[in-house]
Amino acid sequence: MVLGLLLARAGVEVTLLEKHADFLRDFRGDTVHPSTLTLLDELGLWKRFAELPQSRLERIRFGTGDADVTLIDFTRLRQPHPFIAMVPQWDLLSLLSDAAQAEPTFTLLMRHEMTGLLSDGNRVTGVRYTGPEGEGELTADLTVACDGRWSAARRQSGLPVREWPVPFDVWWFRLPRESDAEYSLIPRTAPGRIAIMIPREGYFQIAYLIPKGSDERLRARGLSALIEEVRTLIPEGDVSVLTSWEDVKFLDVRLNRLRRWHTEGLLCIGDAAHAMSPMGGVGINLAVQDAVGAATLLAPPLLRGQVTQRDLAAVRRRRLLPVVVIQALQRTLHRVLVRPILDGSSAEPPRILTGLLRRLPWLSVVPAYVVGVGVRPEHAPLAARR
Repeated sequence: MVLGLLLARAGVEVTLLEKHADFLRDFRGDTVHPSTLTLLDELGLWKRFAELPQSRLERIRFGTGDADVTLIDFTRLRQPHPFIAMVPQWDLLSLLSDAAQAEPTFTLLMRHEMTGLLSDGNRVTGVRYTGPEGEGELTADLTVACDGRWSAARRQSGLPVREWPVPFDVWWFRLPRESDAEYSLIPRTAPGRIAIMIPREGYFQIAYLIPKGSDERLRARGLSALIEEVRTLIPEGDVSVLTSWEDVKFLDVRLNRLRRWHTEGLLCIGDAAHAMSPMGGVGINLAVQDAVGAATLLAPPLLRGQVTQRDLAAVRRRRLLPVVVIQALQRTLHRVLVRPILDGSSAEPPRILTGLLRRLPWLSVVPAYVVGVGVRPEHAPLAARR
């Protein structure tokens, strides 16, 4: 949606296919980081965004013994918006959609699902789709796959992907939250268990980490086993709201990256190019940054009708470093933090880290910058600013 908005504001003819009838998907990446908040400001959308229902996350803390340690402090950032906004993704998508549809060169087709790629020899020339009126075809100078970690376009293109092992999957569920509670992200840990409490308006969104591949086995124990574990880990939580397994959503965590993000006529960005771990909640923001970088590089050749493979390769070159850095950081966190807790050998972060942050609390700005702003923050091209 961001890519479509930016290209349309540059005058490029854009058609966006969305397979659902609305944007109402739950348990999606709802974290909007400082870099994306700055982008919304540059696009002239900040006032409307600020009116959306949201909570603001300023710090990430970790309980160690008799005191909490602030691991990440966004308030130390010298940014226009030094916090993470927790906004339902359907509200953000609706805001961006309204802005895009105000542009005469933008078309949004809801209930249109891509079913295959069109090609002329080795060149992708568009897509096949199914919609309310049946099957159809749409040709384009460039097709961009923004269809996530299970991207059908990526799979059909045959682009090679590299996978890294991940030690956990995630169960998502909600627990009630007092409205006046502090907005801090609070991990709760015990040997073999990790729960991350994400503050939202009126509830905590709980990310409950489980060993990789254990979903079916753990569900077979019964819901009561989960309730007892949550009651022990989060004693103040009202677990009575968990009445069936329908309340517990499963996320198969993947961490991978395409070796090449394009083929002739096709470009992959976001999770279609690099599926991220939920560590740091950076997936949606890296995808947005990919979109801004792609729009900046590709709007001129698209307007000329001459998009080359060199143009598409330039998108990967521009966006590769931040993706590599974040994925390396996520793999490190998996190894030194998550795996020891899940295998029962530890119940808290490495003491050398927490001790350092106690003595030098200003260091919490370093991970805040990496997570909240990024290695190569993108800014809206001039043609898209309002």
